[in-house]
Amino acid sequence: MAPRKSERLMNLVICLLVSRHFVPKAKLRQLVEDYREQAPEAFEKMFERDKEELRDLGIPIEVGSVTSGFDDEVGYRIRRSEFELPPLTFTAEEATVLGLAARVWQHASLAEATSRAVLKLGADGLDTDTTPLSALEPRLPAGEPAFEPIWRAVQTRTVVTFDYRRPGTTGPQHRTLEPWGILNWRGRWYAVGHDRDRQATRMFRLSRITGSVQLLGKPRAFTVPDGVDIRAEAARLSPATDQRGVARIRVREGAGNGLRRRAVSVTPDMPGWDVAEVTFHDAVALAEEIAGYASDAVALDPPDLRESVIRHLKGLLVEVAR
Repeated sequence: MAPRKSERLMNLVICLLVSRHFVPKAKLRQLVEDYREQAPEAFEKMFERDKEELRDLGIPIEVGSVTSGFDDEVGYRIRRSEFELPPLTFTAEEATVLGLAARVWQHASLAEATSRAVLKLGADGLDTDTTPLSALEPRLPAGEPAFEPIWRAVQTRTVVTFDYRRPGTTGPQHRTLEPWGILNWRGRWYAVGHDRDRQATRMFRLSRITGSVQLLGKPRAFTVPDGVDIRAEAARLSPATDQRGVARIRVREGAGNGLRRRAVSVTPDMPGWDVAEVTFHDAVALAEEIAGYASDAVALDPPDLRESVIRHLKGLLVEVAR
């Protein structure tokens, strides 16, 4: 399915799902961007095709009369009770793929178009409920500010520049990158591409990018080499080590799901807390992850991991104080 068509169908579903009442066809034409650009006859054909396609996908579209303010015109909606799926479970790999898709939707143009459509529904007096949208948006934590600009640069093949902080260095270094792609590797987000400064393929953890990411030059400034496998490049560029540590982490009940999912064991601890044993390769990465849970996770062992978490939290406090 073409990206633009997917976006149109998604926005149509959202408009019909958030409205508590039937939405007239004329209003849908105003709300969905692709519909606005069509002549009346072309819009009618496109709308009918879209309805049938959604129904073929198992999305039930109900037809009924709208409120009296629209002179009993026919309208459309999707009942939440008929749309929702039963509870689903995913493997860690499946959750990563879904998380990436959700992250892109949340930050790219689709989110902007969706927000405009929902606002217009409310402005026109139609009662809306946005809680059903949670069924459309699986999430994987990805709060790095660098994610969105680098993702856009990947899409447009635009060179980016940024300051990058590596462990053990005295300060950030300026880098220039042709970004080939973004992936989630061992629970962290990375950009992979051609480093112009090093004239080599490099992988950059997004959480270590400091300051803002700047676009350099115009779109379509580079091409991705044929046959490049981003995940294979990540495996090749990751530090080669067979050393695996086991961390003991105290996790508050109902929190730390990422740690719990990877844990080799989770045992009850003091009231309201469990202890998760998690294997790890990169102590710095694990320390950053634990710190991200704030007061919901406490590193117990090994001691150097605990100290790394404390240093990371102190560093965050310094940055906030600035």
